[in-house]
This record gives sequence, structure tokens and C-alpha cells, in this order.
Amino acid sequence: MHYKQKHIYIGVDLHKKTHTAVVINCWNEKLGEITFENKPAAFDELTTYVKQFKKRGMTPVYGLEDVGGYGRALAVYLLENKQKVKEVNSALSYAERKSYPTTQKSDSWDAECVAKILLNKLDMLPDANPQDVYWTIGQLVTRRNGLVKALISLKNQLHTQLSYHYPSYKKFFSDIDGKCALAFWEKYPAPHLLEGVSAETLSAFLRKSSNNACSTRKAEEILALVQADGDTTRKYQEQRNFLIQSHVRDIQFKKKEIAYVEEELGRMMKVLDFQLETMPGIDLVTASSLVAEIGDINRFASADKLARFAGIAPVNFSSGGKGTNQKSRQGNRVLHGLFYNLAVQQVQVSKGSKKPRNPLFYEYFNRKKEEGKTPTQALVCVMRRLVNIIYGMMKNKTAFRLPEKAEKQAS
Repeated sequence: MHYKQKHIYIGVDLHKKTHTAVVINCWNEKLGEITFENKPAAFDELTTYVKQFKKRGMTPVYGLEDVGGYGRALAVYLLENKQKVKEVNSALSYAERKSYPTTQKSDSWDAECVAKILLNKLDMLPDANPQDVYWTIGQLVTRRNGLVKALISLKNQLHTQLSYHYPSYKKFFSDIDGKCALAFWEKYPAPHLLEGVSAETLSAFLRKSSNNACSTRKAEEILALVQADGDTTRKYQEQRNFLIQSHVRDIQFKKKEIAYVEEELGRMMKVLDFQLETMPGIDLVTASSLVAEIGDINRFASADKLARFAGIAPVNFSSGGKGTNQKSRQGNRVLHGLFYNLAVQQVQVSKGSKKPRNPLFYEYFNRKKEEGKTPTQALVCVMRRLVNIIYGMMKNKTAFRLPEKAEKQAS
């Protein structure tokens, strides 16, 4: 008996309120279908329904597209009940739907397509492993990303508001959302509030706000710029001032929340005891983002499988004996982006010393270009090598260390 005959295949189409499951056998025959609520109390309905199709010696296999979002609760339930669960890439089920002459779109058909992928690619699909620690880190990373995005939007809005009040505001401070700058905008949201304020008074305020980083000269420069800009006072000035102060308070709140989230991320990462931050270019945020996307490293049997999951492994396109390996457009694009940004940092040269940030990858990158690869292709090679290193560091919980040759070059 072929091993695929020992299973029945259950594809599940996941939604916020309800899930739809379709059961098929190894001959691609549809055995049944059930729709149930997305809550733990209703998950028994699914397993009870599946049991009627299970013959002696057969094992049900469940396929879920999203084990970190709407499907997380179901995946956890199934695994706790000793069921076999596979994670099905949404790109695969999308391609399955598009492979038929007549394209359909319904919960039932989507679930059946997931079941067909489950049957056809059983050996290739990674096991679902929604462990609480990785899921929690992922949620914290998502929260931080949301705060950072909101902070960028607020800074852009503050730029706009300040341009109405202070035409030369960009010359006041190197960064408009620095601690000292925010204190200034909050106390003096408009130039008219500086009337009668001496350079000594302003410099005392700036020194206090910047921990003595700002000098009297900075205060004199700001007052001179305000004088040169002229009067910008308009009707409803009080409300306009309020807008700037409101933006400042919101920016300060977002920065505090980001710091709190990063503290929690630090605590969670200590639980896993990885040493990813020992590698140049990887800080707490990058390390936690990598862990959130990769999850349990043990679900990948090799670095090659992790590379395919990230869409870094090349794909062969050929016909009639002619063809080439091309860059993959599939895989986890968030993880792909993380490896791309990390690769760019590895091959950069420090502005001051002109020394490579990571001599190992800088030499490797240039060697690939000398072999005839374009800079983009050479960077993909760096990404692929990074996958091997990150995989080994996570698998063995080891620190990054440059080879002796590269260490000598860096010193």
C-alpha cells in the first residue's frame, strides 16, 4: 500500500467567524464538507465529523493556510489532540485555483484546493507548529511595526504643521522629533510665544531639555532664524498651536510605547536563548523579527528548506534544453525582506573608516561579482549564505564568529 493511501486529507478554509473543511481521499475524491464556528468549543465538530471517514490504519492530515492568525486556535487545538497538521502556503492554493479552465471562488472550493495541495505535496509542506512563544514574539513585532508606522505618519504631519509656523524650522534641530526638539515645539509651538524671551532664558530651557547638549549659541541661532522669518501669526492661532502640541504629545506617547514593546521583546527573546545579536547588523528588533517569521527552526530539516520558505532559493526556468535559474518571487516575502536588508548591511563600508562592516561577506560579495554575477545576483548569494548561518545559529543556539582570516582583515 502506498503511504498516501494511509491518510485522509482535510483542507480548511479559514475565516474570522467560521471555517469550512473539505475531506478528500488519496484518489482526489471528495468525501465530505463541514462548516463550523471559529471557537474552541466548536472544534470538536470537525474532529468528530472526520472520524466517520477514517478507516482502520488511516491517519487524518489537516492543511491550514494561516496558523498564526484566524487558524491559530484551530491549529493549537488539533496539535493538542495529537492530530497531524501541515502549513499550506497561500501561494500554492492560489496557483491550484488558477490551474483549472474555469476559475471558481468559494469557501468550499478554497478548502478543497487546500486539501488537494495537501495530498499532492504532503512531503514538501512544513509541519504547523504554532508555539506560544513564537506567536507572542510575532504579536509584539506586529505591535511595534504598527507603532513605528504611526510614528512616521505623525512626524510627517508635524513637519507640515511646523512649516506653517516656522519657515526655517528644519535649521533649528538636526531631528525634529529629538527629545530637545519635542520639548521646544511643545513649549513654543509658534514664534509669537518667543517674544520677550532672551537667549539666556531659551538656552537654559534647551540645556535642561537636552541634558546640557544644547548651548547658548543654539538659542541665539533659533532666535535669529525666527526674527528673519517674520510674523506668521494668523487667525485661530491658539487652535493651530494646539495642533502642534497634540502632535508632540502623540509622538512622545508612541516613542514610550515602542520602548515598552522592545523591553517585552527583550524578555521574550531571553526565553529562547538565541544569540543572533552577536552577528553584525542584527539588533534586538531584527533578531525578534527573524524569529517571529521563522518560528521553530526544527520544523525545517535543512537550511535549503528554510531558503525555499523565504523565497531565496533560485527557481529553474527552462524549455527544450535551454534555460536559466531565476530569482524566486514566492515564499515568505517578509522573511525575504529581512534577509535582503541584512545582506545589504553586511556588504556596506563604514563611512568614516572606509572599512567593511563585515569583511567575510564584503569579500564574498566582491568575489561573486568578479565571477561575472551582477550586484543583485551577488547580493542574493550573500542572502543565501546568511540563511545557512542564521539556520546554524538558531539550530545550535550559538554565537556568530568571524573566521580568523576575516578577523585579521577587520583589525
